Amino acid sequence: MQQGAWDMPKESMPLAAGYLTAAARADPLVGPEFDVRIQNFRGGESLGSMARTIFSGVVPDVLAFSVFGWNFNQFGALAETYKSVRPDGWVVFGGTHVAHQAERVFRRFPEVDVVANGEGEFTFRDLLLAALEEKPPHDLAQVPGISYRDEEGTVHTTAEAPRIDDLDTIPSPFLTGAIPLLDHNGRFPYDVALMETNRGCPYKCSFCYWGGAVGQRMRDFSRERLRAELDLFGYHRIPTVVLCDSNFGMRQPDAEFVEDLVRTREKYGFPQSLETSWAKNKSKTFHNIIRRMKAEGFQSSFTVALQTLDDTALRDMGRSNMRLNEWKDLAAWLASEGLDAYAELIWGAPGETVDSFLTGYDRLSEHVSRIAVYPLLLLPNTNYTENREEHGFVTVRGDNDDFEYVLANRTVTVAENTMMQRFMFWARMMSENMYFRHIWVPLRELAGLTQSAVLLLLSDWFQDSTDPAVAELLGHGREFTDSGLIVESLHKLYADPRFAPVFQRWWDEAILPKAPEQHRPLLNEIFRYDNATRPIYSGASAEDAEVRDIDGLSHYIRSGLRFQYAMPHILDAIRASRPFDDEPSPVELTLAYRVGFDDYLDNHELATYYAGRCLEIQELTAQRTNTVHRDASTASP
Repeated sequence: MQQGAWDMPKESMPLAAGYLTAAARADPLVGPEFDVRIQNFRGGESLGSMARTIFSGVVPDVLAFSVFGWNFNQFGALAETYKSVRPDGWVVFGGTHVAHQAERVFRRFPEVDVVANGEGEFTFRDLLLAALEEKPPHDLAQVPGISYRDEEGTVHTTAEAPRIDDLDTIPSPFLTGAIPLLDHNGRFPYDVALMETNRGCPYKCSFCYWGGAVGQRMRDFSRERLRAELDLFGYHRIPTVVLCDSNFGMRQPDAEFVEDLVRTREKYGFPQSLETSWAKNKSKTFHNIIRRMKAEGFQSSFTVALQTLDDTALRDMGRSNMRLNEWKDLAAWLASEGLDAYAELIWGAPGETVDSFLTGYDRLSEHVSRIAVYPLLLLPNTNYTENREEHGFVTVRGDNDDFEYVLANRTVTVAENTMMQRFMFWARMMSENMYFRHIWVPLRELAGLTQSAVLLLLSDWFQDSTDPAVAELLGHGREFTDSGLIVESLHKLYADPRFAPVFQRWWDEAILPKAPEQHRPLLNEIFRYDNATRPIYSGASAEDAEVRDIDGLSHYIRSGLRFQYAMPHILDAIRASRPFDDEPSPVELTLAYRVGFDDYLDNHELATYYAGRCLEIQELTAQRTNTVHRDASTASP
């Protein structure tokens, strides 16, 4: 069983369950004896719905759960139900959230029989072999890499299973059909295609437990296997591949993968975009990969994964040895190449203060306006968790998940953290998820408002508002730490027309009065342009658009959109600090918006592909600015 984190219209691909299934089916003893199936659920699926799906037919002999913090409690409840229906059945928990956490797992959920502590593919196979031999679940000493209880309830942990050196010994879940790539209607049912090209991470960051393989050498799947998987994705016209790699772009096998990706698209026209966790230290290989992807027109969001700009916090994070201080050059290079980039920060790290964080946020926003800010969670098996007393962590478990949320640490009080939780809510919606994309730089350059200042003004204005729509947007007093609130609020922003005038009032009342009077007309038009280029949420804002095919994908087209200034060229000039004429120079734009934004609204890495981009610009006067060119048929978004 697998359940995604988010309640999305499409499923998350069950990659972990697919590996387990493929390995079990391929074994000459297990395969003929067991009917191994995947049950994959969306994040919003209720316990009742999942229980009816699992138990409405033949009740399985073994029920294995791929456990993360977001589904720990739900899967524990389903284990209890399973044991009431099948007392002699086996319940297996695996995944990074429960690995090496058997004492707590068995205490919380006594119905669980086994906890897997490492890579699960062959451990799961070995457990099924033990079941075939009619071993009881309290006599599993011969199976490496697990924890179990004997008949007296004492917890035993067996010898650690060795890391899988030859990853090709794990059968491909795609090439074997363990993960079906089409639903009963012949459509790709997942939001993206997930792949691994390697396993392992050479770094040991204090907050991370990447697949249990931190501080380890990288192990690769073969190029031949990955090429065959890509060919299958291209054949099924899958638009986006997301790699579950820790540091893609740092080694030669990564460059070879991109070459095979290019060849696949030349053959089928798909995939068209690649998302991944890019290498923290950017090598010559990384730059060559990026240039190759750009030359071929591949879309991607390039990550500047800093987490903090504070030296003390970096040292405690175990990241001070990374060449992260080169991030300015990287951001400038990506911008010069015309490539989309975003940055990651973590709030709540020991050593960081409110002032140092906001200062770092604004330093970063001068180079990358799309910033993903995440609250620090204490994850099992990490350095932060194992040394919590040293860092003064005060935490609380989530209402609907099993994550430990940081309330305070040795440098941040509970009150300061509460204020910053509200800031993060707006930063994630407005910046990370790009409700606004174009206002940030002009407000800084023309009005002297930093990005954090704009977000704090927005936060205060909405907090003081008595508008019922605002109360609804904010969840009627729900905690800002509630991860579901951001998703729900984003859907409301795009689907409900009441919010457009609310943001217009915020702009008129809280922002424009702080701008020099001579720049207000231009800033107003930039605000209009930001609203006009926002992705189209079907049903709510697509009535005035025609649909046209562009590069094999459906797009909404809006023509005749008039602006008093030469968008988007004047924005390009402001971002590049080039001189520009701020006198009106009316233009008429045609914008194209990729269809399907509804499915990716809360995925900031993919939602960027759905924003409006200019197809053509018609100048409505003879007046020229030094930023406008007569041939603008390929203008930037």
